[in-house]
Amino acid sequence: MSTLSIPLPVHLETFVESMVRRGVAANKAEVVRQALTNYAEEQAVAAVLRSEQEIKEGKILRGDLKKIMKQMP
Repeated sequence: MSTLSIPLPVHLETFVESMVRRGVAANKAEVVRQALTNYAEEQAVAAVLRSEQEIKEGKILRGDLKKIMKQMP
């Protein structure tokens, strides 16, 4: 596991500290790890939803990938 040092605005530092005080996480690092995990999950869900929308809109490529790539600019 690596360590990052990231400057935070006061309002985010206060938020992180309040999460620890409330027992949401054991320490500041755990708050940040939880937040990043949640963000990564949200991004993955958003990507799936975008893909589903593109499929509904007909923005899908079908066929041989090599032939499709040759047609791309």
